[in-house]
Amino acid sequence: MADATHRRVAILATDGVERVELTEPLKALKAAGMDAAVVSLKLGEIQSMDGDVNPAEKIAVDVELADAHADAFDALVLPGGTTNPDKLRMNEAAVAFVRAFAEAGKPIAAICHGPWSLIEAGAVKGRRMTSYPSLKTDLRNAGATWVDETCVVEGNFVTSRNPKDLPAFCEKMVEAVSRTAPRAAAA
Repeated sequence: MADATHRRVAILATDGVERVELTEPLKALKAAGMDAAVVSLKLGEIQSMDGDVNPAEKIAVDVELADAHADAFDALVLPGGTTNPDKLRMNEAAVAFVRAFAEAGKPIAAICHGPWSLIEAGAVKGRRMTSYPSLKTDLRNAGATWVDETCVVEGNFVTSRNPKDLPAFCEKMVEAVSRTAPRAAAA
């Protein structure tokens, strides 16, 4: 695996994010020596959830979406929960942010309902992907091939189904980001 330092990863999330689907990838990225930043619709904190319905910890936001630019990051993580990606896919700036990563061919790791933002960005057609099972029809209707697997790596996309898949998801996410040329080294 390539040296993971000098990689900066955006984790796009808002209120309603499934706690472990944000905190576990964040820990894995930091453990690999990467700089991971929580990007959200507003500064301050976002409310995470456990099991999609139970309020959990508040998570600090590092960068407000209005001040975030895809070219300042090497990769993107899209955690799930249902409320979080539903809010993001309805926000034009969030969709444009996701689309910029997809168009640049940068690694994108999406878990659970996270692929909703990829669907809205028009980035899933022709892709083999997984997600929480309730997104199967949404992904198929958007032109993806949905499979029920722990973790799917297809090109620059890494997708998983739910929190039980986090060990495999985090491993493959870190591998995908590590394989990219670091943005900081090119500057």
